[in-house]
Amino acid sequence: MYRKIILTLLVATISLNMMSQDWKVYPYTPTTTPTSEIAFPADEGRHAGEPVEWWYVSGHITTATNKEYSFMLTYFYYPTSVSIFNFDGFRILNLTDESDGTFYQDTKAVNYTTLSASGLDIAANLFPSGSEYWRNKEDTGNMPIPFEYELNASSTDVSISFDLETTKRPLIVGGDGLFDQGLANYTYYYSQTANTVSGSLTVNGTTETVTGSAWIDRQYGNFNPFTGEDYEWFSIKLDNGMDFNLWNIFTADREVPDNAKYKILSAYVDENQNTQYTISDFEIERLEYFFTPDNLRSYSKKWRLTSASKNIDLVITSNYETSEVNITELSFLFYEGATTVAGTVDGNAVTGIGFAELLHNYEHPVISFDSPSGGAYITSSPISWTVDNPDDGRPLQYDLEYSIDNQVTFLPITTGLTTTSYNWDGTGLTNGDNVWFKIKAYSADNTLNSETISSSASSATLSASEVEKNVLSFYPNPVQDQLHLNFKNIPVKGNIQIISLVGQSIVNRPTSNQLVESIDTSFLKNGVYFLKFNSENAEQTIRFIKN
Repeated sequence: MYRKIILTLLVATISLNMMSQDWKVYPYTPTTTPTSEIAFPADEGRHAGEPVEWWYVSGHITTATNKEYSFMLTYFYYPTSVSIFNFDGFRILNLTDESDGTFYQDTKAVNYTTLSASGLDIAANLFPSGSEYWRNKEDTGNMPIPFEYELNASSTDVSISFDLETTKRPLIVGGDGLFDQGLANYTYYYSQTANTVSGSLTVNGTTETVTGSAWIDRQYGNFNPFTGEDYEWFSIKLDNGMDFNLWNIFTADREVPDNAKYKILSAYVDENQNTQYTISDFEIERLEYFFTPDNLRSYSKKWRLTSASKNIDLVITSNYETSEVNITELSFLFYEGATTVAGTVDGNAVTGIGFAELLHNYEHPVISFDSPSGGAYITSSPISWTVDNPDDGRPLQYDLEYSIDNQVTFLPITTGLTTTSYNWDGTGLTNGDNVWFKIKAYSADNTLNSETISSSASSATLSASEVEKNVLSFYPNPVQDQLHLNFKNIPVKGNIQIISLVGQSIVNRPTSNQLVESIDTSFLKNGVYFLKFNSENAEQTIRFIKN
């Protein structure tokens, strides 16, 4: 299936290459509204005024013997120091064998011997040894050929020598190529979504010719993936000719605000008409998660992308779970790997391929009980709990259970809750039972999960609405200083408790053995309380408000 998708996309790319491409000239400024902030070849080069910049290419290739690989190569300009050495940035070279997930990953600190400010011409010296390049191809007059490139990079296990040719005009992300990103940052951004790949690949000493397709990303500004907010990024290439560049950015509180600074999707619709759009009214639902082989970090691995306004419904799935990148110079880990895509656009079935870059990782849920946890459990009061490490990317469901045999066995109350409270009628309890509660919290696929038991038992007090009218009445409600009780009969060995919403016993004393009794409430803080009355022949719980 994966090979069929790649072949379909390659045929589409070749077809596009045969069409008129009058935009393949230097200089070239894309036509956008508002006016494009991007121009070629100048914005393929280094921007001296920007603190962070990167040149990125990922792709899918097939060897002459029909082996399939995905690859990623990135050069960062991000000056840093390692020990006594100062570097201009670093380079990442990844290769994944798509037949079994074998992952080859190499990160090196670099100094740039060439980093042109007028076009794409990168020459890098790797630490401790090696040299690489990514640059425009040149014609016989040593002039750059527009939108055609050559690159050469190597690690201990892998060497690539590729020629790239862009076959669709660039996608200008955000509309004009400049937008705010995250809390307080900006970025310039464009993508070259369709590029043919040819050349050679060496893996463990064996060299083969390759063909394939690639995606080029260019980003520069002060948005810094290594010190800023985490994100999940996707490139998507569909067999209907559409391409998507998609971001979700998380705040420090693991939220994804519903605005364009944190949610952005730029789409390439039609090459002939140069139709592109940018939206933020889309949703990403995470369907599955996984832990890395060392079991230290968890990432999402399957997503559902939907947009009602653009009639998009796609499922994106990571091909393998092995592609975690380690930038040792920065002690920085993230996931980067190929994906497969299937779903519908405008109601028509589509398939596709892409890449996912995941800086945001996930935790097992941490849950704490709010009520009850000790004291009294009153059935008219909800059972409630708090998620101490909430995450917009990890919606949870909850199962609620109870035990009346000191946690030896737990019995189900309800399952599949999506809220953090539940009103239970106490079925199965009798008055005075010591009851424990358990919350099971879990992600959609149960990869991320936890169990939490209330810290101590609560004494069960069941609702007694039929008895309330016959045992006592009370006034006023709300109350300020004195709560007055009128008993139908003089209580025999009666007891009164005032209990807070979280089950704390605030007052606990015997009755005065009179038909009328007043309770001092002047010292109570404003809020909702329960008064529990017990005697040899009756019991009742009332709810009152202190103002």
